[in-house]
Amino acid sequence: EEEGLHEVFTAAGAEWRFAGCSMCLGMNPDTLKPGERAASTSNRNFEGRQGKGGRTHLVSPAVAAATAVTGRLTAPADL
Repeated sequence: EEEGLHEVFTAAGAEWRFAGCSMCLGMNPDTLKPGERAASTSNRNFEGRQGKGGRTHLVSPAVAAATAVTGRLTAPADL
């Protein structure tokens, strides 16, 4: 945030969240809708964990960062 990078991501439609249980296990209204996909650095996954009909891709922090930059699943080497 000190560098202003958060503004780039929020302008592109990213949603800023605080660390904690929410999307990681589909609590509160933070769930994937059917057909939505998410890249997650969580250490576990099972069908429907982040929302019924959603699809979660478990990725490394480096892949998560590359994915955030491009807006689609991306390998860091492809940047």
